[in-house]
Amino acid sequence: MSTLQNGQENHVNNDLLLEDLLNFPLVDALFGRRSRRFFLGAEIPDGQLAYKSQHEPLPLNELERLLILLAVGGVTGWHHSVTRHDRYKPHLSNYSGSATGRTFPSAAGFHTSEIFFTDDSGTYIFKTRDAVPEVQRDENGRLNVEELLRTYKKHIHKLSDKRLHIPNYEPYMEGHNSWVANKPGTLLAFPVGDLAQHTIANLCFYVQNGLCIYDDVNQRQIPGIEQFKDLVDTDHPLPLTFLDQYSLAELSAELATSTYAGALMQQALGLGGWMFDGIDRLTVLGASGDPDVPGLGFRYDTDKRWSLPNPTGLEDVFVSYTPPHFESMKAAVDAFCDRKFGPGGPFHPDTPGPWKKSDKVRESAQVHDEQFRAAVTLQAQYVFDTFGKFPATVPSVFSLMYLQTHHLDLDYYDNLFGPNAYLKSHEQHLERYHNIIRNNKKNVK
Repeated sequence: MSTLQNGQENHVNNDLLLEDLLNFPLVDALFGRRSRRFFLGAEIPDGQLAYKSQHEPLPLNELERLLILLAVGGVTGWHHSVTRHDRYKPHLSNYSGSATGRTFPSAAGFHTSEIFFTDDSGTYIFKTRDAVPEVQRDENGRLNVEELLRTYKKHIHKLSDKRLHIPNYEPYMEGHNSWVANKPGTLLAFPVGDLAQHTIANLCFYVQNGLCIYDDVNQRQIPGIEQFKDLVDTDHPLPLTFLDQYSLAELSAELATSTYAGALMQQALGLGGWMFDGIDRLTVLGASGDPDVPGLGFRYDTDKRWSLPNPTGLEDVFVSYTPPHFESMKAAVDAFCDRKFGPGGPFHPDTPGPWKKSDKVRESAQVHDEQFRAAVTLQAQYVFDTFGKFPATVPSVFSLMYLQTHHLDLDYYDNLFGPNAYLKSHEQHLERYHNIIRNNKKNVK
């Protein structure tokens, strides 16, 4: 049990659990990672691997849940930034959107995603995108995990008292996941990315490096772009669809590495689960079109020009940098620039950092002036006006990967698998974390 719940009586035991966690070999996590789907309370009704668990589902306790969340989206310190570019030396590269580093990488430090999760107790958001690194390493360079848990627990915000309703049949969920995904006793965590903001960040990246776009869908230049020929190469623009694909690919990597970090933590904790993409993202976000399946309740729009509905966000929780959540693309671009250069941003001199002279390093970045912002805004507003949304050909909000975490039913693996189907950490988990003893590797009491 976690000291976060029970106090001094079990403090030593939990310290030992966390110490063991810190010492778990990375190689064991990497080469011991498997998709282990069969949990306490699960059933496979047919086929060569048919099996019915003899045990009730066992939800994760608070310690387990927090450790998984820290792995999926925890704050690790100050972003080290992209250091140099010959084009605008000696200025610091000014790409990053966040001053904070997390447990997964983000293209040029854009960091446009937040973590949502659901379990038997409800549905939540774990907001760490712009969280300040509050826990410092000790003189030996080590982090106090229990302090991390206490500190970042406050970034969890409850959205609903109910588990997220995802019907376990197609088109809401892929058929091969219907027997296992989002079941009682499981934790489902998933990052959601602001692809509109990520695309603005890439437009800024382009302009900073002398690039602009043209509309290859309609085969025309962006009207007015010639006024910025001293900033960008208007004779050799990049295709709009390339910008969209580039941004989507970068954000997808962010979402995937977030859940992969959680999958590695599962191995260290001895928890089962897997990362997957087999739940319809529109269902999860709230754009399924079925009033009985509201998902997260994101606002979405439809248009005859689009093949799919376009979710844009949930006010006061998570919104993308696009209308209707901003009155114009200029307002969205200005908000993004404020995130970068305003208080708390990666290029504000008062923001602490990893360098000995962090204020000097941060203020050495080139600030996006009015002409720069106008060049970005012209392109972004053209996209919105022409296609009815931003970005043009990909969603404003995007989700991709899910991480499910649960307690394994080791009986299933002992009965149907050969040796080494799970790690020592899995074998010991129920006893160490829940004081549940297995007799002869056959039953859980």
